[in-house]
Amino acid sequence: MSEMKSYRVWDAPTRWFHWINLLCVLALIAIGVAILNAKVLGVTNDGKVLLKVIHVWFGYVLVVNLLWRMVWAFIGNRHARWGAILPGGKGYWSSVKNYSASLFSGRPSQYLGHNPLARISITLLFLLLAIQAVSGLVLAGTDIFYPPLGSWIAGWVAAPGVDPASMQAYSPQMYDETAWEEMRAFRKPFITTHYYSFYAMVVMIVIHIAGVVMVELKEGGNVISAMFTGKKTLSEKPADE
Repeated sequence: MSEMKSYRVWDAPTRWFHWINLLCVLALIAIGVAILNAKVLGVTNDGKVLLKVIHVWFGYVLVVNLLWRMVWAFIGNRHARWGAILPGGKGYWSSVKNYSASLFSGRPSQYLGHNPLARISITLLFLLLAIQAVSGLVLAGTDIFYPPLGSWIAGWVAAPGVDPASMQAYSPQMYDETAWEEMRAFRKPFITTHYYSFYAMVVMIVIHIAGVVMVELKEGGNVISAMFTGKKTLSEKPADE
């Protein structure tokens, strides 16, 4: 019988990022769905503005958290760094082949950090989060005149004689009609990107959760609890030790 051994894997900043990110994403999804279905739900314009304000503030937290994680990927422990997250590098595709074979054999290789397939999933999630963050920051300015682009957008669409600092959402009497249409054309690719990347991210989240559960059941290692404790308990020598 293999001897169980405990390893310290995830450092505290990585764990904090994970759970803060999870809470923000869940809140953003819930509020985003409410905004998308505002008419069906009978939400007034004032209610939509409130939902968008809350959505934006959760978005700010997500952006700061994501930026911090990107910095930590340069200075954190070896399992938190880009080299352990991004797919690629010497021997990576060979490790994908070997891990896939071990997975199908019913005895998947155990890893301290992300296994080779998980690195692809994590990278796609990071990419989608970044796309959501960038497009969301632009939309925060076009929808409710919030930073970082809100002041510029307000100055662009304000009708003559209207102070851009006083601009409010859903107040067409304050907008220059021509400038407003130009701004909406500028906004269109960002809202389209935000919309479709939202659904792509939901799909990736489902895949990520399914993958974590599968690894927990087949590979072991306390994958889920390790994101609370920082420690994995493995029965075999880790492939990435």
